[in-house]
Amino acid sequence: MRLERLTEMLDKVDQSPFPIPEEELCARYEALYTGAVNDVLRELTLLDQALPSTIMPLGMEMCKAGIAYTIRSNPDPTVGGEMDVRAQMLDAMPVHCCVVWDAGAETEASHWGEIMTASAIARGARMAVVNGGIRDTRKVLEQGFPVFYRYRTSNGSLGRTKITGYNIPLRIGKTYIKPGDVVFGDIDGVLVIPRAVAYEVLLRAEEIKANEKEMKERVHVGFSAVKMVEDGGYF
Repeated sequence: MRLERLTEMLDKVDQSPFPIPEEELCARYEALYTGAVNDVLRELTLLDQALPSTIMPLGMEMCKAGIAYTIRSNPDPTVGGEMDVRAQMLDAMPVHCCVVWDAGAETEASHWGEIMTASAIARGARMAVVNGGIRDTRKVLEQGFPVFYRYRTSNGSLGRTKITGYNIPLRIGKTYIKPGDVVFGDIDGVLVIPRAVAYEVLLRAEEIKANEKEMKERVHVGFSAVKMVEDGGYF
C-alpha cells in the first residue's frame, strides 16, 4: 500500500508565515462573523470547516480568533505521569494561540477549568475550544477568557482522563485541525480555517462584509429581490 499522498495530506503541518502578523490577522477575523467566513470557505469548496454544533460559546458575546494549538486526551483511570505531561503542554503553549482540546467521545470528565484558564492567559493564549467538558464555570467567566465547549460537569479529570498528545493534527466531527490553522468562534459556533488559505479567506470575508452592508442599505419597502440578485446580491 502506498501511503505517501495520504501521509502528506493528513500528517504534514503547514508552518508557512502569514503576510501580516498573527495578532493583526486574528484581530481582523474578530471584526467579522462566522457566517461570512463560512461562506468564503464554501466558495473554496471547503464544506466541512465548522466544528460540531454541540460546541458553543460559554458566553454569547464571545467572538475570538487564534492560532490552533492542539491537545488530545482519552479516558484513563490512572494518574501516573499526567501532571508532567500537562506541565510540558502548558510550557509549550505559544502566544496568540487557540487551545483546541479534543476529548473524543468523553462525557464524564472536565478538561478545562479555573487554573487552566489562568495558565492559558499567562502564556498569551487568546481562546480555548474544548470538545469535552469544563468546570469552575463562574471562575472561568470571571477571567474574561473566551471558551467554547461541549458540556459542563463538576468532575475533575485526574483519575478519569489523560492527555495522549499535543501540538498534533486532530479531527473533530468532520473537521481536521492542524497546529497553526486559524480558529474563529462566535455565537454561531467555531470554524477552522486552514493556514494555507487563512489570509485569502480573511480578505474575501472582509469584502463580503462590506458588500452585505451595501445590500442591506438597498432593502426597503417595495425593493426588487430579482433585481438585487441580477446585480450580484444574495439572500
